[in-house]
Formats: sequence, C-alpha cells, structure tokens
Amino acid sequence: MYIQGDLQLVFDALYNLGVIDPVLDMDWSEAMNELPEYHDSLHLAVETVNKSGLDVNTLTKSLGQFDDQTLSYLAMEVAREFADFHSRQEVH
Repeated sequence: MYIQGDLQLVFDALYNLGVIDPVLDMDWSEAMNELPEYHDSLHLAVETVNKSGLDVNTLTKSLGQFDDQTLSYLAMEVAREFADFHSRQEVH
C-alpha cells in the first residue's frame, strides 16, 4: 500500500488535523502490533489520499472523517515513505 502523489500535501493535511505531534511522541513498535486491527481503515484512508486532488483543504476535510488511530497509522506511513524516498536519493 503506497501513497500516490505529494507526500508533503498529505503531511500538511495531517498536521492541520493535529495528528503529527502525537504520532511523534508515541511508541511506534507498540502501535505496529495493533496495526492489523486498523488495516482496512488505513487502506481506505490511503485510497482517499490517492483519489484526492492537490488541495490541502479538501484533503484535510476528507481525512477528517477517519478516527485518530487510523490517521496516526497514515502519518506513520507518510513518514515511512518519506524516509524510503530520501534513502534512495543519490548524494553527489
């Protein structure tokens, strides 16, 4: 499951929803143990992101329909994809 499009836009929408700071403070290893319970809702959230346009306000409104835990997992996915993207860039 990958986010298509602008990761920064998704980050901004999650930030607007107040999701980012709590996710930075949480124990991700514990959260990952609970991920299977949220797989379907996370998948739906990623689909919502992938179907969205380039408007942060519209995306923020669309993501606002999801519960906090699902949004936390989405934020973790954004972080993982950012890290993956940056680890593949060549440094000259």
